[in-house]
Amino acid sequence: MTIRNTKILTRYNAWVNQLIFEAVTKLTLEVTTDEQRIIIQKIIRVLNHVGIVDHIWQAHLEGREHGFTERNPKDYPPLDKLWQKQQIIDNWYINWSDHATAESLQQEVNFKLISGTRGCMTKQEILLHVVNHTTYHRGMIANLFTQIGSKAPATDLNVFLQHHMSELLEV
Repeated sequence: MTIRNTKILTRYNAWVNQLIFEAVTKLTLEVTTDEQRIIIQKIIRVLNHVGIVDHIWQAHLEGREHGFTERNPKDYPPLDKLWQKQQIIDNWYINWSDHATAESLQQEVNFKLISGTRGCMTKQEILLHVVNHTTYHRGMIANLFTQIGSKAPATDLNVFLQHHMSELLEV
């Protein structure tokens, strides 16, 4: 992966998160049934999980303990607080990518998962995992949107690239 790819992926991930949070916020204003409220709570819980995992991998990249004991806690903050936290972590990843070098991306990181399993990945592989993890859960969220009778925003990488190509040429 090139430095440019790293910068694109972190910016893409932040863009996608913004689209999803905006769409979920709009959904919360349109719900009319208890079933819809339950589905929106599921979406918010998934968003909380994604944010926690982003923070866990941030800690691994920084070589420190993350302090989490579970990836999907029963309790979670309200949507507006989650969005604030997500913006902070997204900006951290963008800043991290802006300071990455070809050598630093190849550095191996030893870590321990919440399950206790130990592992080792390069920083580049960790970033790919973080973005892929978000993409996986975004698919779950899109499915939940359809259960409410709504359409999730278009979040494909090619959509991002088409809308942000001029900015990305500077990256």
